[in-house]
Amino acid sequence: MEEKECKKIVFFGLVQGVGFRWFIKKNAQKLGLKGHVRNLDDKSVEIIVLGKDFDIDSLFAICMKGNGFSKISDYNIEKWNCKDIKDSFKIL
Repeated sequence: MEEKECKKIVFFGLVQGVGFRWFIKKNAQKLGLKGHVRNLDDKSVEIIVLGKDFDIDSLFAICMKGNGFSKISDYNIEKWNCKDIKDSFKIL
């Protein structure tokens, strides 16, 4: 059984006001990932995600392609502590 990873991913660019969080939530749920997504004050979008590394990589690739309205200009990925993550993926 593959061990679960936890990561924090922050996307910069045109990511607020374009349905990006809903797009992320839908795809994270399809992949069976847990965690949350939220807008940050600097106009970026943050994801805290828990799951298999392959599934997190798949979500990242989907996010980079975007939803047709979003446009990623930069991103940051780091390992994170997911001790507070519960049983679902939600928008905060």
